[in-house]
Amino acid sequence: MPRASKPAVTEREYARAAELREALRLFQRRTEEVTHAHGLTPRTYQLLLMLKTARNGDGRATRKSTVTELVLRTEKRGLVRRELDRERARGISVVVTPTGARRLAAAVADLGDERKRLFDILGRLA
Repeated sequence: MPRASKPAVTEREYARAAELREALRLFQRRTEEVTHAHGLTPRTYQLLLMLKTARNGDGRATRKSTVTELVLRTEKRGLVRRELDRERARGISVVVTPTGARRLAAAVADLGDERKRLFDILGRLA
C-alpha cells in the first residue's frame, strides 16, 4: 500500500520546533551547571532521580547491568549504597544515602524555575 504524502511543514512548525529545541538545550545546560554546583554529574543526578522515584515507591531500584558502573562510581562518592534485597534471592537494591538525598533535593529545588519555564514553553507548543 503506498504511503500518503505528508503535508508540507509550515513556517510556524519550524519556529515551534526551533523554540522547543532551544528550550531543551537551555534546560540541559542549566541542569549541568546546577548539578555540578551540588557535586553531581548529570548522569548521577539522573540516577538519583530514578532511585528516588522508583516504581515501587520505596526509593529503591534493582541494578541493571547498563548502570552498574555508574552505580559503583556513585557509591564510592557516598551518594548511594547497595543493599541485599530481602524479597529477591541474591537480589541487590540501590538506595539513595542521606548525602545523596540532600544533594538531589538541592539540585531539584534549584532547577524549579527552569522546569517551570520549560513546562510553560511545552504548554504553549502543545
